[in-house]
Amino acid sequence: MDSHVKGATDAPLIDITIGRQLEETAARFGGHDAVIFRESCTRLSYAALNAEADAVAAGLLALGLEPGDRVGVWAPNRLEWVLMQFATAKAGLIQVNINPAYRLAELEYALNLVECRAVVLAERFKTSDYTGMLQTLAPELAVSTPGALKAERLPALEMVITMGDIAPAGFLRFADIKGLATDAERTRLAKIGATLRPDDPINIQFTSGTTGAPKGATLSHRNILNNGWFVGQAMGFSDRDRLCIPVPLYHCFGMVMSVLTSVTHGAAMVFPSEGFEPESVLAAVEAEACTALHGVPTMFIAELAVPNRADYDLSTLRTGIMAGAPCPIEVMKRVIADMNMRDCTIAYGMTETSPVSFQTGMDDPIERKVSTVGRVQPHVEVKLIDEQGHTVERGLQGEICTRGYLVMQGYWNDPERTAEAVDADGWMHTGDLGVIDEEGYCNITGRLKDMLVRGGENVYPREIEEFLYRHEAIRDVQVFGVPDARFGEEICAWIALHDGAALSDEDIRAFCQGQIAHYKVPRYVRFVDEFPMTVTGKIQKFIMRERMIAELGLVEEDTA
Repeated sequence: MDSHVKGATDAPLIDITIGRQLEETAARFGGHDAVIFRESCTRLSYAALNAEADAVAAGLLALGLEPGDRVGVWAPNRLEWVLMQFATAKAGLIQVNINPAYRLAELEYALNLVECRAVVLAERFKTSDYTGMLQTLAPELAVSTPGALKAERLPALEMVITMGDIAPAGFLRFADIKGLATDAERTRLAKIGATLRPDDPINIQFTSGTTGAPKGATLSHRNILNNGWFVGQAMGFSDRDRLCIPVPLYHCFGMVMSVLTSVTHGAAMVFPSEGFEPESVLAAVEAEACTALHGVPTMFIAELAVPNRADYDLSTLRTGIMAGAPCPIEVMKRVIADMNMRDCTIAYGMTETSPVSFQTGMDDPIERKVSTVGRVQPHVEVKLIDEQGHTVERGLQGEICTRGYLVMQGYWNDPERTAEAVDADGWMHTGDLGVIDEEGYCNITGRLKDMLVRGGENVYPREIEEFLYRHEAIRDVQVFGVPDARFGEEICAWIALHDGAALSDEDIRAFCQGQIAHYKVPRYVRFVDEFPMTVTGKIQKFIMRERMIAELGLVEEDTA
């Protein structure tokens, strides 16, 4: 049997737009909690969320924005972010998710790549002065009429809208947008809504940019609305669920797997804080009686490590998702056992596939939940291929290729890189390596570019990481390759220990001795407190590699 698997098709795809979905949910569950932002003490019911989204959408039209225009949103987890998500969808605008960690060069690149006509931004977040960065890129704001910017470095940008209480020179205030709409704009909004189609592009999400310049994955209503629905189905979601959302909204995890999963099921969305803080997550679960919790592995590791975690009442939890990066088996076991998340699921996917293609189910055996990413999602096809492009047999490793409703429309204004990623038959080549077993469960084994070759042996860092996680003193570990004159590459492990634990390089090698092949034992070991990461918790191994090359004085060999 080969590794080509197909998801169930008995349940039809949702064939409406995101705006229409919110309206239907508000009609069914209007009085239910929709969003709860604990940091700003803001709560909206589904009826209120729908009404607010309509008002903002009409206001955006009053500013002169037209269907198809790109509108950037640059902010941490705030109510304005969610309102923009649905307002743009209702008005036929294409929302552009801008990473809250972006700095000047990245912001300039993103806004110009997709030619944003407007950007809505927070004043600042942590060490990022968003207002100051916009003013640096567009000093013309100081003498511009609000909404009529003409900037040399940002030629497409006309409207800069602050979420702050006071608008600097050239800025508009988000709080004023609703008041701009007249009956004429509201009538026009309704007419636009009737013309929108599920396959219209509605969202541009930049890939993480851990290597190379970020690409703008262009996604439709159909792509992300259906993915949110099926993700919720795998968790057994309903209008009785209350989901704690610490993952960032700008990322597909927050925007799709959290927000659209909740909206398609009428569930409540609870946002603990603007940025991730493990204590605020535990406090939110207790205070709001959350039944579900989302997070990347690094978030769950931090939550488990909170010294007084046992003081928080997590008894209402039952489910959730760990995704966004490889999920350590030992961490998953602890989440199930220590955080009461007995129905917790693992999900796998990528921005370009809306994002989820594999997910474990509530009824899966515990060993499947902790060691695989589950089975293929409904209406999705996956095959694993070898280096020649041939489909491999079950049980053999191959590159994961995905096809179906969830595949992006393409990278914005980049047909060349789109063609490299999505072949003529519609298969998205993920670059991830996996194995599918006889029952259809998938195990992610690494990345094509993550693989290293030591002395002619293919080494997959994920395998070594999973082994090292077994050591009771190890909290987190990342394995990667560095150049070596003799073997081509040598193995390096960065290790974070639990509080109070102490290990040496030799302790690590002794732990590996006789347990894994000699060529997989790390030559270089560094003990660290944290790892370089993107804002979504994706580990940036290329930065670790660069640091080790510099520290050890290694020479990068040229390759053909």
